[in-house]
Amino acid sequence: MAPPGLPAAPPVFVRLAAHPLRWRLLAELACSDLRVRELVAQVDQPQNLVSYHLRLLRDGGLVTATRSSSDGRDSYYHLDLDRCAEELTASGAALHPALRGPGAPPSQPAPRRRAVLFVCTGNSARSVTAEALLRHHTDGTVVAASAGTRPRPALHPQAVRVLRERFGIDVADQRPRHLDDLAGRAFDQVITLCDKAREACPELPGHPRRAHWSVPDPAAAEDTGDAGRAVFERTAADIDTRVRHLLSVLAVPATRRNRRDPT
Repeated sequence: MAPPGLPAAPPVFVRLAAHPLRWRLLAELACSDLRVRELVAQVDQPQNLVSYHLRLLRDGGLVTATRSSSDGRDSYYHLDLDRCAEELTASGAALHPALRGPGAPPSQPAPRRRAVLFVCTGNSARSVTAEALLRHHTDGTVVAASAGTRPRPALHPQAVRVLRERFGIDVADQRPRHLDDLAGRAFDQVITLCDKAREACPELPGHPRRAHWSVPDPAAAEDTGDAGRAVFERTAADIDTRVRHLLSVLAVPATRRNRRDPT
């Protein structure tokens, strides 16, 4: 006899993730934000089938989609890892209270000091924020850097403000730099945060692991009032969540981290 209170049907997360193709899609999106055609190539299934299962994952709240800032006809799909952690915890608790776990990712990187490069177009907001937050969360034990494919003259003042007020990080003296300024430096991972930069970012020496975070440009809001400030705060919160989950990736030995963004 089933324990009292056990649901008659498996939780939604279990039903969604148990399908082999949906599990493949979740696994691919756990590595990088991707477009439909890239997912089609990765899982080797017809586009209409991939789109159907992506819709189910979106309806289940596990996957979100944002319009590409590089090509407005395209969308990038993103796995909500926080939601997955919550659903996994709830699914375990639905089976037995003893299976309720913290659901939080590890906060410490691997012993070997890794180097991560964040890239966006202007290197004035998104990539600078990611660099600052990774350095902040790892207390400098990870080498974090950022650059732009077409750097702006100065950091966006709203990005500087959010980092100072929300996280206590001061980047006021930092200046945007070009990818060329980092020529000769070796990185374990390169993460693009801008759809346009993803297309423009060249292969770097040593063939570092690639991933993409499709984060809309907060400066595109063109609002200097409270609404504009809120956009930068939401962007920083999104990047902070992604950086905290990146810590788990960096904690895995390099030999096991062999997946790459299919640019």
